[in-house]
Amino acid sequence: MATDNRNILTQEQELQLRQPIDEYVGAIQQRINALRADGTDRVIALQSSIDALKRDRVYNREEKAAKLSQLRTELAQARAVEARNKGEISKLIADAEGYLKAHFRNDYYQAVRESCKEEKLAARQRYRQAVEQLKQGHRQALAQMSNRSEVKDEKYVQKNRLFDAKIQLDQNLQQAKDRRHAAYEHRYHLIDLLRMSKFTVGQSLAQRWENYRYTFNRRDFLLRNGLYLAIIVIFVALCTLAPVLRGVPLLTLSNVLNILQQASPRMFLALGVAGLILLAGTDLSIGRMMGMGMTAATIVMHRGINTGSVFGHVFDFTGIPVVGRIILALVVCIVLCTVFTTIAGFFTAKFKMHPFISTMANTLVIFGLITYSTRGVSFGAIETSIPSMIIPRVNGFPTIILWAVAAVIIVWFIWNKTTFGKNLFAVGGNSEAAAVSGISVFRVTVGAFVLAGILYGFGSWLECIRMVGSGSAAYGQGWEMDAIAACVVGGVSFTGGIGKISGVVVGVFIFTALTYSLTTLGIDTNLQFVFSGIIILIAVMLDCLKYVQKK
Repeated sequence: MATDNRNILTQEQELQLRQPIDEYVGAIQQRINALRADGTDRVIALQSSIDALKRDRVYNREEKAAKLSQLRTELAQARAVEARNKGEISKLIADAEGYLKAHFRNDYYQAVRESCKEEKLAARQRYRQAVEQLKQGHRQALAQMSNRSEVKDEKYVQKNRLFDAKIQLDQNLQQAKDRRHAAYEHRYHLIDLLRMSKFTVGQSLAQRWENYRYTFNRRDFLLRNGLYLAIIVIFVALCTLAPVLRGVPLLTLSNVLNILQQASPRMFLALGVAGLILLAGTDLSIGRMMGMGMTAATIVMHRGINTGSVFGHVFDFTGIPVVGRIILALVVCIVLCTVFTTIAGFFTAKFKMHPFISTMANTLVIFGLITYSTRGVSFGAIETSIPSMIIPRVNGFPTIILWAVAAVIIVWFIWNKTTFGKNLFAVGGNSEAAAVSGISVFRVTVGAFVLAGILYGFGSWLECIRMVGSGSAAYGQGWEMDAIAACVVGGVSFTGGIGKISGVVVGVFIFTALTYSLTTLGIDTNLQFVFSGIIILIAVMLDCLKYVQKK
């Protein structure tokens, strides 16, 4: 290897530094291997033979039982040897790890790391010299040219020369980075052989941190997290301004609990629409679903006989016990929301209609029906005992948060641990490829809408209890934008097939906290829409940049 600095190690010099370490640990490894030959290695081989024999259909029951008995006898003997040698092996591993701790960094890795730093400095210096030479040559060439076409060609060639020089610099820097990483990982390669891949917690964390550093890319990091960083800066600024402008500290336990309490019903809505966005769709009817659910739940759980009517009929549920009315209200909310989402899902899946159209139609139908049937009036309050039964505050802690946590866990399980969840990502990523592989795109699409309807029903029911009723057709207006925006900010991509539950949770908290903070500061509601719009625009822009970069 040609070097520009005497502090840069050649490959031969690096191997010479590492040789004593490899020889010492290698000698211990040979002793461990000898102890494991009739113990651990034999146990692994026999266990594999037993598992294979259990699946084997060549032998009859008696022959298989005899062979299993023999293998299990040998396995017991091998485990006895393994147990007998376990203490000696542990001592040898401790000896090797102690030697590595004392010598690996000081005698080898530190020198390689310094060498890599020098390599990077030398590479950058060569790059600067090359660029300067190219510029001088370019100026001299231009001075001798008078033809416009020749000048244009020379500039184009110069641009390519500079690009090639930059590529060469990047390659040299990456080689130095790879060399340092390989030197660092060599220690864990030796430990891997000693421990048979059973690392300690500290060793596993050290490797994860090193891999993160090695694969870190500033551009990718900013594309993934730039919006979050900006929002954190804004939130810190709001926390600083609140005591100064309003004399009220923003970042208190009470405020945090209030934010989580307000976010809990919205979490259901965001989780529901997230599944539709995974399919490269959306839902514009969420706000009207909320109004419909709130109205229905308030009617069922109303305190006393309803003062308002539905299509001229006044409902009286006072004869049903309170617990029965709570359950009935939940069922009614889920059924109503699921019916309408299923209709939208059917048209979307059957006729390849864009969800924008099918859910917009739902929005108009729901709002028209609820407003016409109830004359647009509010139905007042529900039984005052219901909130303390369903979402009580325990020592000041609002238990409505636990409902949201349960929803997050359930939807996470559906997305990540069920066949439906895997099919959801497959259809969202490429519906044609999913159909060819045997996945029913129709069922998955309708299923996503049904799941969304169930979550909308739960969310509207909880919101009704949190607000102690006051259901009306106008309630929930604009909530669809909050739910969709939370998903987009949380990284659920409109390109389909990309998203995480954790991102949805973060998105909901971000928007709820931002709205709460701006309200506390006395910012006009209309200006709050401006903030939300800017955040959505930036979030979608970053998502598009990630998609373009991937393409």
